[in-house]
Formats: sequence, C-alpha cells, structure tokens
Amino acid sequence: KFIMKKYLVIGNPIEHSLSPKLHNHWFEKNNINAIYNKKQINEIDIKDIISELRNEKINGINVTVPFKQSIIPFVDELSVEANNAQSVNTIYKENNKVLGHNTDISGFELAMRGKNYDIKGKKIFILGAGGVVPSIILALKKMGANKIILSNRTKKKAEQLKKNFSDLEIVDWGKFPEFNIIINATSLGLNKEDEIKLDYADLGPNKLFYDVIYNPKQTKFLSKAKEFGHQTENGKMMFIYQAHQAFTLWHKVMPKIDEETIKLLD
Repeated sequence: KFIMKKYLVIGNPIEHSLSPKLHNHWFEKNNINAIYNKKQINEIDIKDIISELRNEKINGINVTVPFKQSIIPFVDELSVEANNAQSVNTIYKENNKVLGHNTDISGFELAMRGKNYDIKGKKIFILGAGGVVPSIILALKKMGANKIILSNRTKKKAEQLKKNFSDLEIVDWGKFPEFNIIINATSLGLNKEDEIKLDYADLGPNKLFYDVIYNPKQTKFLSKAKEFGHQTENGKMMFIYQAHQAFTLWHKVMPKIDEETIKLLD
C-alpha cells in the first residue's frame, strides 16, 4: 500500500512561506506521493515535532526563522555545513538518526553564481544577525569576499556571531560603511511600512542591494535602491535553490528549476 509521506516547514511567523507551494509542485511533477504543509510553532513545540519525525509520522522538516539555531539541541547529528553555520534548515531521519542539515549556504552561493555576481574582493555589508546570516557569511567567504561588515539592532547578537567569524567587522545600527553589496537579512520589509533608514543618495553608484525576503517580492529597501539606479535582487532564487537541495536530499530526485517553477513564486 502507498503511504503518503508528510513534510513540514516550521517557523514563526510562517504565513508568508511559499515552501509548500514549491515542494507540492515538485511532488506533482515527479509523481511523488507526499504532501508538504506549513506550521506556525513556538519554542515549546520543537521537541514534539522532532519526536514525530523520529516516529516517522513526519518524513522531513524545513526550519525557518526563528528556530534555525534553537533546533540544534534536538537533532542527533549535524552535517558539516550545519555545524559550521550553527544553523539548521533541513531535517530528516537516516540510519535511525535525526540529522540536521543546512542548504542555505549552497542556496545563497548558487543564487549569486546564477546571476553572475562576482563576490571576489568585494566589501559586503550585512544588516541583521539572525537565521540565515551565518550561512550567508560562510557562502561569501567561500566565494572570496574581501571584507564582511555587519550591523544588527541588538549589538549583542552581532557580537555573538563574531565568536564564530573572528574577522567579521561590527558597526553600530544606523551607521553605513563603504560597501559594494548590501544585504538585508532582517525581517524589516515583511511589513509595508518598514523602512531601513539609509541615505540612498549618498552611497555612490553601482551597488548591489540584496534582500533575503522574497515575499513581498519587492521590499521598500529594494524599490528605493532601484529608484537610485542600483542593482537589486530578492531572495527568491536563494529560496528556490535551498529548497531544491532539501528536496533532492529527501527524495533522491532532482526536481527541475524551470520558468514554470520560478513563475510559481511571483
């Protein structure tokens, strides 16, 4: 008999997640008997959800903000990537062990390479210190970034990242150093009225503005940068690539990233 496999993305908030849309599309395309849902949880629910995976009531879990770090104590083993980033976004069971993996690092790298952005020798300024930031830092280092500077509303959180990445430069929130690429990895932008106080006119030309957020597809951070003639990129391709890697790990099938897939998320 065919048992339908169950997959889940957990986070808080979770409403904006398009993971179910993407994975369910790929199930259909690849004739996989499975369903993928989203679930808003609290810290206290993590333990139960992991034991559901252990008992094979759930077959795989994606983890989004704010649980990518706090889920670590609940898994049996981390992949090299997850361990380096101290961040988990993909969980599954193998050989009776619950494994925590990270597909964000390669997701970001593939997105950048796909756009032919050359990171080598560039100065990168990151806003935010949560969730996906350690993964982005690892990918940037791998691609040969010259300098990574970071700012976060609570400085303590930024300083904690420095423990893992000693050559990270921390600046106060609201200060803007020189950069080639600026990355918004805060949740500022999920709400329409959110604004990052940035003197766009003063930055010099030809910057790349990158926003991890992909829904809405154009945050104020990006639309304003566009007005000033900068290049902009949202988190959509990173999102697709990290999902693609998770899907491949879970199902041993490589789904297609084609026009249809990309349009699905517009």
